[in-house]
Amino acid sequence: MPRNLTFAILIGMLLGVAAGFFCHQALGDAGEAERVAGYFSIVSDIFLKMIKMIIAPLVFATLVAGVARMGDGRAIGRIGAKTLGWFMGASLASLALGMALVNLLQPGRGLDLPLPTEDAAAVTAKTPDLAAFLVDIVPASVVEAMATNAILQIVVFALFFGVGLAAIGEVGRPLVRAVEALAEVMLKITGYVMVTAPFAVFAAIAAVITTEGLGVLLVFGKFIGQFYIGLGLLWALLILAGFLVLGRGIAPLMRAIRGPLMLAFSTASSEAAYPRTLERLVETGVPRRIAGFVLPLGYSFNLDGSMMYATFAILFIAQAYGIDLSIGEQVAMLLVLMVTSKGVAGVPRASLVVVAATLVQFGLPEAGLLLVLGIDQFLDMGRSATNVVGNAVAAGVIAKWEQAHTDVAGQPAVLDDSASNGDATPGPEAAVSTSSYS
Repeated sequence: MPRNLTFAILIGMLLGVAAGFFCHQALGDAGEAERVAGYFSIVSDIFLKMIKMIIAPLVFATLVAGVARMGDGRAIGRIGAKTLGWFMGASLASLALGMALVNLLQPGRGLDLPLPTEDAAAVTAKTPDLAAFLVDIVPASVVEAMATNAILQIVVFALFFGVGLAAIGEVGRPLVRAVEALAEVMLKITGYVMVTAPFAVFAAIAAVITTEGLGVLLVFGKFIGQFYIGLGLLWALLILAGFLVLGRGIAPLMRAIRGPLMLAFSTASSEAAYPRTLERLVETGVPRRIAGFVLPLGYSFNLDGSMMYATFAILFIAQAYGIDLSIGEQVAMLLVLMVTSKGVAGVPRASLVVVAATLVQFGLPEAGLLLVLGIDQFLDMGRSATNVVGNAVAAGVIAKWEQAHTDVAGQPAVLDDSASNGDATPGPEAAVSTSSYS
């Protein structure tokens, strides 16, 4: 993994903006611009497919190894309860903050744009079904779950597998070591894939700017700017919450995830940042059994940036059409979003699906979705990076709480720059070793 990867990604972003702007100006025809953007997208699509190639075995291996080393069903239940409790609190804070800001800033008022009237059903996909979501949590086939990258189903199977592996004791030790080796191999492969990240970032940004141009940012500048102000406040809130638990340990955690943050932002995919986020958390002192447990759950239950976007987009559309929602209706909408946002894990453009479903439920113009569709890529960049922040802070907090509960002698101080595993010569290699946290 090159040390200057973050800088290389930043350069890729800037070059992508320049290349996309040149192509957009040179290609007047929209069809021609889409064709050229398609060539750019080949590179970014290959990169994202390589990331998806890694995620299923990495999630399975890290979670199984972590659960097997916990060795106690009570420990798993305790950590799971803490994790879901934190996620629910963070979700509620994200939604409430978004609702408060939209009511205060009023980004949809006085919008000097023609309001869409055509049917937007083509971009709404299907309404999230909570009952179907609950049934689909359990995989009918683990092979199918792996093939489709159904993270939540993989998590469920890995929990069963890890508990069973811990229950058979000494007989399962060789398999535990094999699973740990698989995790190490997948992290090594991650390093190879990340070398191509700057090229994928360049291609992703260039493709968007080629088709949309920079002008779309000016038309919706007020909404985009206020949304990013909201994300900034949410970051501050998440970091403050982390500070209350971790103290000064929040600083090394935030420094550690700078690379994954830049990757998630530039590719508009928090999934692309998953392997590197896991690796950096472990290097910072978060036990891999904790990081490997919290992060996969976070990708289904703790999408803080996506939830803030949902409230922003829905109330923005209502304001654009001159529809006033009472505080009671907005609170009801917030509670609905708390549920429906959990039912779209793994759905492409999941935030748009949630927005569309909520618009229908509250009698708001579904065609209003077209107002935000053109700038969704730019908004997705911010919410993807925010999802990474939320899940990284959650992993650090749960690790600290668990350390305080267990108080295991010789375990590294979580998120401490001087963390070691109790060996005579501590170092980064010691921090990464899964077996250090047994």
